[in-house]
Amino acid sequence: MCGIAGVLDRDGVPVDPSLLEAMTRVLAHRGPDGEGTFIDGSFGMGHRRLAILDLTDAGRQPMESPDGDLVITYGGEVYNFPELRAELIGGGHTFRSRTDTEVVLHALQEWGTGAIDRFNGMFAFALWNKRTRELLLVRDRYGIKPLYYTNVGNSLLFASEIKAFLQHPGFSARLSAPHLLEYFTFQNILTDGTFFQGVRLLPAGHWMRVRPGQEPELVQYWDFNFEEDDRIDSAEEAAEELRRLFGQAVQRQLVSDVPVGAYLSGGVDSGGITALAARQIPYLSTFTGGFDLTSASGLELGFDERSKAETLSYQFRTEHYEVVLKAGDMERCLRDLVWHLEDPRVGQSYPNFYVARLASKFVKVALSGTGGDELFGGYPWRYFVGSPDRHADYVDQYYEAWNRLIPSDAAQYLFQPAARDAMGDLRAVDVFGSVFPRGDRLPQTPASYVNHSLYFEAKTFLHGLLLVEDKLSMAHGLETRVPFLDNDLVDFAQSVPVGMKIRDMSSTVRLDENDVQPKIAMRHRSTSEGKLLLRQALSAYVPARVHEQVKQGFSGPDASWFRGDSIDFVNQHFLDDDARIYEYLRPDTVRSLIREHTSGQTNRRLFIWSLLMLETWLRVFADGKVTAGKAEPPAAIGAGA
Repeated sequence: MCGIAGVLDRDGVPVDPSLLEAMTRVLAHRGPDGEGTFIDGSFGMGHRRLAILDLTDAGRQPMESPDGDLVITYGGEVYNFPELRAELIGGGHTFRSRTDTEVVLHALQEWGTGAIDRFNGMFAFALWNKRTRELLLVRDRYGIKPLYYTNVGNSLLFASEIKAFLQHPGFSARLSAPHLLEYFTFQNILTDGTFFQGVRLLPAGHWMRVRPGQEPELVQYWDFNFEEDDRIDSAEEAAEELRRLFGQAVQRQLVSDVPVGAYLSGGVDSGGITALAARQIPYLSTFTGGFDLTSASGLELGFDERSKAETLSYQFRTEHYEVVLKAGDMERCLRDLVWHLEDPRVGQSYPNFYVARLASKFVKVALSGTGGDELFGGYPWRYFVGSPDRHADYVDQYYEAWNRLIPSDAAQYLFQPAARDAMGDLRAVDVFGSVFPRGDRLPQTPASYVNHSLYFEAKTFLHGLLLVEDKLSMAHGLETRVPFLDNDLVDFAQSVPVGMKIRDMSSTVRLDENDVQPKIAMRHRSTSEGKLLLRQALSAYVPARVHEQVKQGFSGPDASWFRGDSIDFVNQHFLDDDARIYEYLRPDTVRSLIREHTSGQTNRRLFIWSLLMLETWLRVFADGKVTAGKAEPPAAIGAGA
């Protein structure tokens, strides 16, 4: 998986070795198995290695091409590297390692940027051409691996994580107000911006080339395209093809020279992956997170999926491990969570942090079910496909559905005047609309409505989930792989007719995302309304009680905790007039919305979580407590926030 970092000085000033070493060292958690740097005058790159394939020194990075022209620092896995390697050998290339890194390097040497389209996997890398002095930055199709960049003076800095930039004496962490608006509207950032002013995230499916004396060239080489294939007219045949592609994807992603495990939630996605992986790996290690529900109430009493996961573990004969989380666990991990996450994104992500920490004690690679919902229609209550005539105001209407944290009419009262001024004339609805391709036709039918929604969620919600998963697994030196995002599987999923994904589109019901559970509207049905084809295909591997159950997300009983066990923790933060968030948010609005939750009037668990993330971010990054050369989070886990 690894961590990468680098500096390019456009004025030709030689790179300071100590700066490059500091930028690389702060990413040690991403690669505890080795480090290396390369400097070529005004350019330098560093690498932290998490050894997964070919554990010998032959896999060390940065890695140079045989002719010495190209140098790469690379993180990720290209799963079809054996096929590419065989083709390259046929063309005269020779290899000295068994790594996919060397295959990627030779492929770029042979095919240039055209090689990127041929890579099936997850990756972020920088390629330096010593002869032309060109830098190429590349990110995988789906954004599984992050790659950030920023400018400090006339230097371009890039890295797997933003904290590497903190090592540069000219960089300081300042909150970006426009992206604060995005976060408090969508609990996500839909653009390529971040919480850090001036720091951008290379968009998924893009590469950027930096040539001497020219502006950087940003190129999109791939994008999602949910468009039904008229030739798919039989659900049985489609399910059979899906089983073939799914099995192929899992098989590809088992390649490793270190132990591989799997997350097991008790749902159909992780259950299907575990079923197939367990056929190849005897006593596969599996990992589940559960919750202490002593103080939970209502629907939250069903949030602990440990019993379902245990049943599947018994069936597949896995070596199973669990962690049980309490309210105090959420409170005590916030500093470490924000330090590693850096840029808050979707959902309450602390359970991911703890489950990844558990898994890292036993394996170096874990398979995850992320992507199944977004590709196969797992959130039918979000698609609003009931009325074809809705296309007239599609963007405005769908935008309202993703306004997750605060009521639309309260937004104007949330931000302090100075913060609002810093946002300029930015409108969140315009940011929302910019996600869709220019010139894209508005949906005309329920099916096209769903496909537009699937496109949006793959570009934004899935991307946010992937960032969270990467950061919080790599915090513990753990590589997470996502078989659902195999290229062949994705291409097929996009072509499947909507009617094979979602049942009875005319009766789909909108739900409040704060309530987490779609069971309210679906409890009268024997099976969930979404992912029909995927459920049918995976019924060959998992029992009916799994593939027919309604969807349940991985979320703790935070609504109850914020009214009970953690209410003092919340009040200590936000009843204090010196809380850092009040530099940007108005205290009266914040406290009013919190009271609506604690009184039981409205569920605002997502809003309260987002407040805690912002407050902790300001304390960790913007208070000046993280200084150049500091390679550890500002407080050890257990110190609270």
